[in-house]
Amino acid sequence: MSILLWDITLARLGLLVWKPDGPGNAAERSEIESASRVLAVEVRAVEVTGPDILASSFSAMNKAGINAFMGLTDTRFAVNRQRIVELATKHRLPAIYPDRIFVEAGGLMSYGTNRAQWRRRIVYFIDLVLKGTKPADLPVEQPMKFEFVINLKTAKQIGLTIPPNVLARADRVIR
Repeated sequence: MSILLWDITLARLGLLVWKPDGPGNAAERSEIESASRVLAVEVRAVEVTGPDILASSFSAMNKAGINAFMGLTDTRFAVNRQRIVELATKHRLPAIYPDRIFVEAGGLMSYGTNRAQWRRRIVYFIDLVLKGTKPADLPVEQPMKFEFVINLKTAKQIGLTIPPNVLARADRVIR
């Protein structure tokens, strides 16, 4: 079984994993795999051990019949975002990224926390600590604002048509 995602049928999702044994990666990967079972989408992990094998990782995804991909939240992906975005476009692989910086670099779409709001909260907490508040007395907060960003130029390059109702839900559309 698979799901219809706009112009493509999503049967296999490639999951770029930089450090498979990392504790944060294990939790994130588990959540993705759990959701994929509900949607009847097969997840295939593609391990990336360094920037020099990114090209072969994308070739492997194409050979495996992967319809779309996503990467785990990892700074190494962010640092290599330009190369990842170029390879995704070259291989015509739709992707969703965890941060808008990938979409601004030419990626298809992102859904993640609003980093500007997040940074303002960090500054607020630093200010409280510098004014004498004990860190143990600070509340634990979760992100409240998430943003959905779509790059229509990239959609056109890889041959996707984004439906108007999806565009209407986006916080930002790059044309």
